[in-house]
Amino acid sequence: MMKKLLLASAATALVSTAAVAADLPRRAPPPVFTPVPVFTWTGFYAGLESAYTFTDRERITTAGVLPGNANNVALGRRPALTSTSQDGFANIGGTAGYNYQFTPGSGIVVGVANSIDWTDITKNRVVLGTGNVAGGPPNISQYRQSLDWLGTLTGRVGYAFDRVLVYGMGGLAYGNVFHDANFYTPGGALQFAGRYDDFKTGFAYGGGIEFALPTDSFLNNFAVGRYLGIKYDAITVKAEYLHYDLGSQSVLVGAIPGVGTGAYISRFRTEGSIVRAGFNYKFGGF
Repeated sequence: MMKKLLLASAATALVSTAAVAADLPRRAPPPVFTPVPVFTWTGFYAGLESAYTFTDRERITTAGVLPGNANNVALGRRPALTSTSQDGFANIGGTAGYNYQFTPGSGIVVGVANSIDWTDITKNRVVLGTGNVAGGPPNISQYRQSLDWLGTLTGRVGYAFDRVLVYGMGGLAYGNVFHDANFYTPGGALQFAGRYDDFKTGFAYGGGIEFALPTDSFLNNFAVGRYLGIKYDAITVKAEYLHYDLGSQSVLVGAIPGVGTGAYISRFRTEGSIVRAGFNYKFGGF
């Protein structure tokens, strides 16, 4: 009898303990910590851009080589000083470069960028000088200059506020320039002509702002690289301004045989500003 009683008590205690254990909260496994990636501007990048180029009163000076030519300049038959203004949109341009950010997230960013834009801006200037005789028809001087394309190779220093980068830039400017001068007699015959068409270098400086699109931005759906199979870490959009200076170039405006005598030297100045807007694919880093 005693044995049966002990067995019944033990069974009751076991059932009660199991029931209490079932009512206790279960200990869930600890959550897995996934660090949020911190954006960095470090890496190579390449992209496309469009640009607007404009100049402000590019100076053209003219001097006579022989005394007779110098006298014509002094009398106003040929302009001692004139200027042109040019402006135009570049259809398309390209850029490529590399950035290095010292601290991910927010911090100082340094880099280098090379951009080339087709500008094709041309300006003609016609100047009516005094006639050879008082009250006679004027001497006509015609100038033309253009900047076919412009490239800049610049260093960049800026500060990143996470996905926003503000920067300054400066360095080499280069491009193909064209200068042309034609002087006509009062009767309209070409009397002197000269031109220059070649590669020039100079300097450029400016600044800009760039924004890296979040990975979940709907604008990423419009990225061409997605459909071309280009693997990239981020898409950035930018806007920047640069002032460029390709210096001055002297052009010999020589006499047409049998029409003119001597020669002139016309000196053209190539200087202006360019505003760029575009997008880049960023490679490397996050």
